[in-house]
Amino acid sequence: MKLNIYLSGEIHTNWRENIMQGCEAEKLDVSFSAPVTDHGASDDCGVAILGAEDKKFWHDNKGAKMNAIRTRKGIEDADVVVVRFGEKYKQWNAAFDAGYAAALGKSIIVIHSDDHQHALKEVDAAALAVCESASQVVDVFKYVLTSQLPS
Repeated sequence: MKLNIYLSGEIHTNWRENIMQGCEAEKLDVSFSAPVTDHGASDDCGVAILGAEDKKFWHDNKGAKMNAIRTRKGIEDADVVVVRFGEKYKQWNAAFDAGYAAALGKSIIVIHSDDHQHALKEVDAAALAVCESASQVVDVFKYVLTSQLPS
């Protein structure tokens, strides 16, 4: 069995790399996709490609729509969608990705601290696993793919 995994959410820490490295170390048969994680490129792609906008709303709207092409494709192709909610920013887009994944019937794994438990209770209820760390996510994938518990 192979899993196609989409890594959604917070872009200011290296959690994606930790999951990818952990899966590689465990020799798990997985492939990964993710949104554009360069914050500036993600924000400005619309106006950089399609032209400037006078109003910030339309600037952001162009970028969001272009980014949605990649996000939709990644989530639609995924077997599992991992959504990380970080500490510093409110990731409304991550909650949207989780909802989109749920609507498509995708398996969802959520990562967040205890501080966000109440705010994310509906997202957590849709998830098949709620983790606090990237290593727990790797352990979930190891179990799913090999039936082995962590040592």
